[in-house]
Amino acid sequence: MSHPRKRRSGVLVLFLLLAALVAALAVGALGWQRYQAFADGPLGGVEAGGSITVERGDSLLKVVDRLRAAGVTGGETYEWQLLGRQLDAASRLHVGEYALEPGTTPRQLLVAMRQGDTIRYRFTLVEGWNIREMRAALTRATPLVQKSAGMSDAELMEALGHPGEHPEGRFLPETYVYGRGDSDLDVLRRAYADMERSLAAAWEARDPDTKLNTPYEMLVMASIVEKESAVAEERPQIAGLFERRLKIGMRLQTDPTVIYGIGEDYDGNIRRVHLTTDTPYNTYTRDGLPPTPIAMPGVGALQAVANPAPGDSLYFVAVGDGSGRHLFARTLAEHQANVRKYLQNYRQRVSGMDRAGESR
Repeated sequence: MSHPRKRRSGVLVLFLLLAALVAALAVGALGWQRYQAFADGPLGGVEAGGSITVERGDSLLKVVDRLRAAGVTGGETYEWQLLGRQLDAASRLHVGEYALEPGTTPRQLLVAMRQGDTIRYRFTLVEGWNIREMRAALTRATPLVQKSAGMSDAELMEALGHPGEHPEGRFLPETYVYGRGDSDLDVLRRAYADMERSLAAAWEARDPDTKLNTPYEMLVMASIVEKESAVAEERPQIAGLFERRLKIGMRLQTDPTVIYGIGEDYDGNIRRVHLTTDTPYNTYTRDGLPPTPIAMPGVGALQAVANPAPGDSLYFVAVGDGSGRHLFARTLAEHQANVRKYLQNYRQRVSGMDRAGESR
């Protein structure tokens, strides 16, 4: 028969053990609640437009230290470590820049870092830009790392792995996405490769009766068509017109090539002296195509040159109404009549603009 005192002692021990277990469960529940509040609660000290960068070789603790140095608050070190293990992110942080906006939670941030959802920036290479305009725009693109600053065009092409090539027309107009740490050379390598692919596709699909002998000649012609009209549906018609001029031995006589030959001295006005002064790019004084492209043609211009529209027109002039469209003619007499229409439309438009300005 057990002693009553021993039974009471056993009950007391059991009670204490149960009490300790309940206390431990309560502490654990509170700890889990605190952890959950940390993982899914917004970080403090975050301002709009903020970001955090993960550099090569960074550990999770290094990233947390960087967050704290930037004034971001939230969580103990062990909580960050636990969340990193839970999300399988601690050893899988992708290098890059990550958005850190008000409301961002630690879980959202670590998932983004695990998946490499970095901030992406955009640079648009505009159809019809020449190499000077493109390079100037690249210098204004932030946070793009500027590696080509100070390079000549020849040095630039060498840095891109294409020594000896003229850079004009070699880069496809498109919007290129990049991340912090990428350089202007990275963007240009992609733009060069895209132009190579687009030009090859256009050359493969070319009209078999074309007078163009090489893909490079197609690139040159496409750059002229690009500069002659911003109206997409006109480009095949203009390409066909130039193709017919080449076939009959007529000079291209296109102002954009003359302007390109003038270079940085061009002040926005093309004069008779420009049309009569011989340069390698003056298609009024020289037969055939200029020696290089004069701009960066887009895919539309390449496709227009590959498949020019049929017809019999040999001349064209702007309508003059500000629409960017052109009047096409088969004969010189028709063309001269169109020129008179252009001048009339132009004068009316300028007069209307002047009256609008006076009324303001």
